[in-house]
Amino acid sequence: MKRLSPFFLSGIFFLCLHFSSQAAPCYGTKMPEQSKFFGGVQTYIIFNRYLEASRGELRSTQHFFQLSWGVYDWLSIDLKGGAGNIKQHPFGSDEIDYTSSFAGGYGFRVKLYDENKTKIVFGFQHISVHPKAIHLNGIKNRAVLDDWQTSILASYDLTKFTPYLGIKLSRIDYIHWVDEDRKREMSDLTKTLGLVCGLDIPLSRNTWLNLEGQFLDSEAAAISVNFSF
Repeated sequence: MKRLSPFFLSGIFFLCLHFSSQAAPCYGTKMPEQSKFFGGVQTYIIFNRYLEASRGELRSTQHFFQLSWGVYDWLSIDLKGGAGNIKQHPFGSDEIDYTSSFAGGYGFRVKLYDENKTKIVFGFQHISVHPKAIHLNGIKNRAVLDDWQTSILASYDLTKFTPYLGIKLSRIDYIHWVDEDRKREMSDLTKTLGLVCGLDIPLSRNTWLNLEGQFLDSEAAAISVNFSF
């Protein structure tokens, strides 16, 4: 069987997003060994997530530097920092566009199983996005997006690449201020269970490409280039 190029696999992956598909990226099942580190850059795009009680929908694009530390072979701590925006579209009115500013996240992963090229990993991840405030009709508006999830992923190493599949429970809080009036709106609570699928594609001995899509609860995708050191 001929080796499939990362570009061909990437094309297939993102085409799949259009036929199904948020929560924070799950990272996959590749974890650093004890006292080792993974680093990388990541882009995460939330194409759509509905808020509760028909209060509209959210979109967001986020860019991160990320770092994972192997506390043990079976436990890693995941950290990230960067920038992100929020686009909130209330039903029946114009979209509110908060331009990019600080975003950060943290989480951990626990390896539950690792035998015969198969891995099962439990993870928890949280991202918080704090875009710039804007003025609408002379009134100051600011917002924060809090993105929470837990997941269980299973992967199988095919040597040329490693696909993974899993489920997750997720929730997004959209916190916004109109002048000093603070409101918190959660994502649609009927859509908290989601599907995750992804690929780790080796680029060199210590570098790999990660592609991930998230479906059912929302529409989202992540792409990252990672390295071990």
